Amino acid sequence: MKGRLLNIERMCVHDGPGIRTSIYLKGCPLRCRWCHNPESISSEPEIGFSRSKCVGCGKCAEVCPTGAHIFRDDAHLFNRELCTACGKCVEACLPGALEYYGREMSAEEAGGAVLEDKTFYATSGGGCTISGGEPLWQAPFCAEVFQLLRQEGIHCALDTSGAVPWESFETVLPYTDMFLYDVKHTDDLVHREHTGSSNREVLDNLKRLSECGVPIEIRIPTIPGFNADEKSMAAMGEWLSGLPHIVGVRLLPYHLARSKYETVGRPDTMPDVPPPDAAAMAGAAAILQSYGLGAVA
Repeated sequence: MKGRLLNIERMCVHDGPGIRTSIYLKGCPLRCRWCHNPESISSEPEIGFSRSKCVGCGKCAEVCPTGAHIFRDDAHLFNRELCTACGKCVEACLPGALEYYGREMSAEEAGGAVLEDKTFYATSGGGCTISGGEPLWQAPFCAEVFQLLRQEGIHCALDTSGAVPWESFETVLPYTDMFLYDVKHTDDLVHREHTGSSNREVLDNLKRLSECGVPIEIRIPTIPGFNADEKSMAAMGEWLSGLPHIVGVRLLPYHLARSKYETVGRPDTMPDVPPPDAAAMAGAAAILQSYGLGAVA
């Protein structure tokens, strides 16, 4: 079985316990205004273009079969409507101004890449994390990778938004040691406004998952003007405190990543607000801790 990947990152220390190799998959059902990885949204392959890295050599235009790359008046124009994401331009671009998002890889290849760093997992208590995008959009691929890794004694974690049918969780549950689960807001209307989707499926799945006995770390992207206020944090703390098998809550501070939107030709939707400072993050964590949750910022 093959999956569609963004990339594989080694030596990660924030994607679960210990040192980990993280596999990032492409495709996501949500449209969060603050998304830091807009290249992960579409489930289809696409070409990223970093204008600042382009040296104007024209090699991409020479190999492009559809004429998507045009050089005019010393400017490099990239017509995405003509692009078929064949990747020939990426191979020709020596400065690295072009990048391919969405390469296919078999479960055996992905698992093999993870096993290259097996020694680090053993000494640190680490393992593999599959993230996204939303990895459960490719649940059978995740399950096959985890099944291969579990046979080698590798700890397997899955980072999810929860915005998928419950059947996707059932596909990976037998092979998953831990879930990293995003919770963004308890108010459905606010969640819809900022993510384009209801939170009912997200919360229903989390409640159901918490009853399965698998450790769950909650992750809360902390965004001023959305959920960084005391009322929103208290509502999340109250809701989460009633769930079993929550092993911790990690607050993730909002930060700007505007250049990525231009790279993949998407409108910049990121809120024009400053990132929360250390005091604000500590205050948010304290609210969650008051509900008996092991929250860290």
